[in-house]
Amino acid sequence: MRRNLTMLIWMGIALLSGTFYLPNVNAQEEKKPNILLILLDNTGWGDFGAYGGGELRGAPSPHIDKLAREGLLLQNFNTEPQCTPSRSALMTGRFAIRSGNQSVPIGLPYYGLVPWEITIAELLSDAGYATGAFGKWHLGKTSGRFPTDQGFDEWYGIPNSTDESIWNSPEKIVGLTNVSDLKGSVPSSELPWIMESRKGQEPEKLKKYDFEQRRLIDDEITRRAIDFIKNSHKAGKPFFAFVPYTAMHFPTHPHPDFIGKSGNGMYTDMLVQTDHYVGRLLNAIKDMEIEPDTLVIFTADNGPETPDNGDGHMNGWTGPWAGTYFTALEGGLRAPFIVRWPGKIPAGGKSNEIVHIVDLFPTLSKIAGVKVPSDRPIDGTDMTDFFLGKRGGSNREGFPIFVGNDLYAIKWRNWKAHFIWQETKYSPKKIYSTVPKVVNLITDPREERQVAEPNNNWVQYPFMKVLVHFQQSVKRYPNVPLGAPDAYMPPK
Repeated sequence: MRRNLTMLIWMGIALLSGTFYLPNVNAQEEKKPNILLILLDNTGWGDFGAYGGGELRGAPSPHIDKLAREGLLLQNFNTEPQCTPSRSALMTGRFAIRSGNQSVPIGLPYYGLVPWEITIAELLSDAGYATGAFGKWHLGKTSGRFPTDQGFDEWYGIPNSTDESIWNSPEKIVGLTNVSDLKGSVPSSELPWIMESRKGQEPEKLKKYDFEQRRLIDDEITRRAIDFIKNSHKAGKPFFAFVPYTAMHFPTHPHPDFIGKSGNGMYTDMLVQTDHYVGRLLNAIKDMEIEPDTLVIFTADNGPETPDNGDGHMNGWTGPWAGTYFTALEGGLRAPFIVRWPGKIPAGGKSNEIVHIVDLFPTLSKIAGVKVPSDRPIDGTDMTDFFLGKRGGSNREGFPIFVGNDLYAIKWRNWKAHFIWQETKYSPKKIYSTVPKVVNLITDPREERQVAEPNNNWVQYPFMKVLVHFQQSVKRYPNVPLGAPDAYMPPK
């Protein structure tokens, strides 16, 4: 009734003035939503209660479980097999091998996204969003490749991975008899720092990232992210808050407030800690009364560490899936994923439809009303209608799986073809040179049985369709070479 009255008033004014103008009565509906994207590191698909873990794991997760009840939970959300590749894919909407980020940089002083790449932060910034990153970057540690060079207004965190924190506390390493050996082996320029920066400025080194700071950093990440959200809202700008926590990456040593909190070890203490921090972020949005205007995504960059890693404590739980990160097995690819947008995304949804981390790029672009680049291959598929319940399922059927430079597998619907089989990153590789190992993920979630022949050799056709489509696009648009310089531009 009130809206109809408003329309009549405006029509009357228009008639009296001799003009006819209708205001945009859908302006409120077209308001750009805030976006909070929480990304965990090396986390098991089944670690939290919504995925069967939680109390079963000795680590209740009430805040994350509540988020799942209020939104859509994906059971088949897929990542790249490693940290840097997943973050590259998330930021660009492109499979990491296209951007020269197909591997975690080990021993490389120069890596990450070249300036030519366009990130989701750049698109959102150009659309009027306040953009902030708080946590682990792992997409470049040199001038021109920090988050504030790639579309973020501000950044606080670490440029690389959290395991480097031990380099500044070598006395914590069991079996190291001479502390000076490590300090002399790692160049001083490579010792890790906690940093902060703003767009247009060089990052400032705040504190050496050592064992104690490793315990404290996620708490500070949470505090700064909440401040950013509050300040952006106060300024009247929609925000994109990217919160890539350092948990659950080893060393799994929680904040002092959470040591012993679960009673089940360091890893579960950190799970409880992470749920608490996620709760603080969600409560901040609730207290500001902007929940209906805020899209929240909770996910991880890949599956858990191999059991050989870590510090003798429990590792992430993959649920029914086999494998860990650095492999093409489901335990390394599938990560928790929950998306909530009250009034837009139906609550309590659950789906086993395939979604890939590259899909977030076009989806967030569509939701924010910006166009994706048309001068390069974008591998992501817009999932907006699927998330909003307007489409019954995902419009993605499969994707290639690269581990480093090598094509390990192709996933299509509930099938997967393994060309290279590796159970952990330390395991020997088994190459299927004639017939790939074909598995059915519904009947064999641990990928143990070869079912290519005699009844399932037909799946070679959809597998090859995925591969040929990718290879043809690479031929037209060559991949960015590994270690490409800042001045890199694609060949014409």
